[in-house]
Amino acid sequence: MSTNPERAVSYILSKYVTKYMDQDVLTLSMNTQTRDAARMLRHYETDDIIVTDNDNLPVGIVTDEDILRKVSDVTVYAEATKLKDIMTTPLITINEKSTLQDALHKMRDNGIRKLPVLSKKNMVIGMIFQTTIANVIRDATATPPRLLSPPVKAILGNLGFVLQFAGVLLLVPAILATILEDTVIATGIYLTTVLLLVTGFFLNSYGEKSSLNLQQASVLVFSSLFLLTLFGTVPYLYVLPSNETSIEAFSNAFFSSAAGFTTGGISLFQEPENLSQSFTFFRSYTQLVGGMSFIYLVITAFYPESKLQSMRGFISGRTLHMKELFLTITVIFSIYIVIIATLLYVFGERNIIDNFSLAMSTLATGGFLPTSTILDDLLWQEDLILMGGMILGALPFTFHYAFVRKKFLSPKLGKEVLTYFAILGSAIILFILISGLDPLESAFYSVSASTTAGLQQESLAGLNGGAHAILIILMFIGGCGFSTAGGLKIFRLLHLRHIRFFLSKVKRAELTSETKKEITSTLIILALFPTISAVAGLHLAESEQVSYQDAFFESAGVITTGGLSAGVIDLETDPATKIVLGFLMIFGRLEIIAIIYIFVPKLS
Repeated sequence: MSTNPERAVSYILSKYVTKYMDQDVLTLSMNTQTRDAARMLRHYETDDIIVTDNDNLPVGIVTDEDILRKVSDVTVYAEATKLKDIMTTPLITINEKSTLQDALHKMRDNGIRKLPVLSKKNMVIGMIFQTTIANVIRDATATPPRLLSPPVKAILGNLGFVLQFAGVLLLVPAILATILEDTVIATGIYLTTVLLLVTGFFLNSYGEKSSLNLQQASVLVFSSLFLLTLFGTVPYLYVLPSNETSIEAFSNAFFSSAAGFTTGGISLFQEPENLSQSFTFFRSYTQLVGGMSFIYLVITAFYPESKLQSMRGFISGRTLHMKELFLTITVIFSIYIVIIATLLYVFGERNIIDNFSLAMSTLATGGFLPTSTILDDLLWQEDLILMGGMILGALPFTFHYAFVRKKFLSPKLGKEVLTYFAILGSAIILFILISGLDPLESAFYSVSASTTAGLQQESLAGLNGGAHAILIILMFIGGCGFSTAGGLKIFRLLHLRHIRFFLSKVKRAELTSETKKEITSTLIILALFPTISAVAGLHLAESEQVSYQDAFFESAGVITTGGLSAGVIDLETDPATKIVLGFLMIFGRLEIIAIIYIFVPKLS
């Protein structure tokens, strides 16, 4: 304990609760519908509601956990349920002149962790939390200087946890390579696993696993994806040509690893059919890990629901049941993979491991092909299976969840899905008319572009400008929010319906701050996708000596993680260019929004 009397525990506990209370308290009438209360919880990003009576005096409390536990189906029963039906009463409070020690005693006696603070007029003026008091005591008694700030420690702790879990996940392709006796491939994957586990352990020793705000969560997601890509280069170094310089080998491995974890899918291998099955399985597996928003999966699987607020800024079709949603989606997509792999095996009679690799790549909208000839001479049934798999990957996770749970299919989510199919259907018709390809092939490429899956049966360098434009627009738009697809996402386009109010100085005041932030973010992303593609396209056209049309198409496939390629990028591309393009795929997988949240915190 510190010897400084100013920081002694007894001194700290004698302070009034008003000094350390949280003044941002959400208060609602007892007659407020639960549906509206849940919306207010999300809007103000808080966990508690103080319920007042007709005289505006506090009479109870409702938490987000109360809504989850006491309302079995919000979309059905919230219409008739009011806060007075689910609130906890009587409300235990504390006076503004009480001390932190008084608060701790009252919390202990009543078995609670928070207390509303009342003024002399019995009005709620704040909330004091047990964790706040504990942090104050900890800070008062800490004598060694802090090497790292609490936010940095929180990011490092979470990052270490994510990397350790990733190391465990990668044991699956490592074990398969061992079973198939591909010792070289197995060695590379095992080494990656060890690096992830050791690095994760090292970061955990310096950090602490605590909740993050949206800006910190953005740093975590970017760091996780970058380190996964960096460590994922190791297996590629074992299979890439050995006659390259160190920088060439690293750039090729980094680009290939980024194409995997970001579901970019552009391959540098001219003859992937010569690679072992265990390695093609590893490539597809990394796409599944990246496409399934693995980082969010890990965090939501092991964190309390009350600490998941920071992740909700990344998804559309938002729901309070994030933990249940993620766990359910993991099972659903595992079943999808088995079904698609089985159907491909029945109709194509190919190797079952290749079928699973293609199934994972398809659902992850990754575009990796186990062999260069796997899409040659497909039966029409196989084309339909792959198109169905790509579309499943481009639909929101909450859409799949709705079929299993039969709830939370909100009108907002339904509108997004219907808009996606409307755009896709219109694009297929236009592409059939413009491209000159047969209808089934045209539909296949349109679906591949709109889902950003990148599956292609031949080089797309020979398409005319109109056909290229349609595919580029589809890749820019991408799939639905919170899916394995990339691109801008449909839900952001729906934000633009308020654009006329946003641009009007008079009408803009009518929009909520959240709506203004969403529109601003959408406009920034909408501008950045084509701008980055245009700049990268100029560089590729100059350095690779190809037409700007093909170079722009290739760049669009990179930043949107669309994967469709005109064959511009290959092993001979400049190493620095490939490393930059690898980072662009990471930015694209983050939908650029995480980068915006990091550098423009007010939007988060």
